[in-house]
Amino acid sequence: MKLARTGGPDFDARLQRAQHLAAVHSFSAEILNFYGHLAQFQKSLHAQLQPSIQHPVPASATDFRSNLDLASLVQNFPTFLSLLQHVGTSPVIEAARQLALQDPDAWITLVTEYWATAGRPGDMRSSTQASEQLPHAAAGALTEFIVRAFLQPYAEFLAAHYAAPPAIATHRVCPLCASSPMLGVLRIEGDGGKRFLLCSLCLHEWEFRRILCPTCGEETENKLPVYVAEQFPHIRVEACDTCRYYLRTIDLTKDGRAVPIVDDLSALPLTLWADEHHYSRLSPNLLST
Repeated sequence: MKLARTGGPDFDARLQRAQHLAAVHSFSAEILNFYGHLAQFQKSLHAQLQPSIQHPVPASATDFRSNLDLASLVQNFPTFLSLLQHVGTSPVIEAARQLALQDPDAWITLVTEYWATAGRPGDMRSSTQASEQLPHAAAGALTEFIVRAFLQPYAEFLAAHYAAPPAIATHRVCPLCASSPMLGVLRIEGDGGKRFLLCSLCLHEWEFRRILCPTCGEETENKLPVYVAEQFPHIRVEACDTCRYYLRTIDLTKDGRAVPIVDDLSALPLTLWADEHHYSRLSPNLLST
């Protein structure tokens, strides 16, 4: 595998899309405005990484996960916690405040443990030593959110600088870091659309078969229902009646202006529909909407 130099994520496009969708969908405006603050921080952190981090090309997901430059990362954690205390909801503010009271060694433990397991079954489901001081009911979810949001630009940086592995249309986990997919994406190809999956950790996209459940491998079409709401014609809920999981998919053949990770945040009614029909999401997005 050869090292690939790419432009990386377009944070400005994400910010502009979040502003647009917040104006269109009032029910998700608060979430999208909060995401805008996160994206601004991520843009700044990503810009710091570009000139300073050089890594060997990974031969496997294990190698990808071994690349964690704590010296370049943890020094930015207090700034991120301070931001959350100014722009977050009450639970997020309290979680960030409690984490800010801990010492750098606790942050290093927290970041390292998350990086090793993120996107895999059971990631951050049990409390770690670094998060024991948070209120019990919120500790796991809020800690996972904070660390995930903090590490996402680093994971994207690594993914953008590694050449994509050979295309295999049946990878159920990310071929770079072995995380579960968070989203599907349909991109224009010929007269139709080609399906890709989007990684929940590094946001790498890889090709995937259209009629195939990425969770259990079901390929019987009548067991793979698709739901589309009138207010979100370009967003699909692709469910599986065998395993009862679903994948939300952004259809760029219907709206080429969409930014998948941002449009996904705005689709709260689709989450309610899936819950009512007893489908579980394979991997939540950053804000669990």
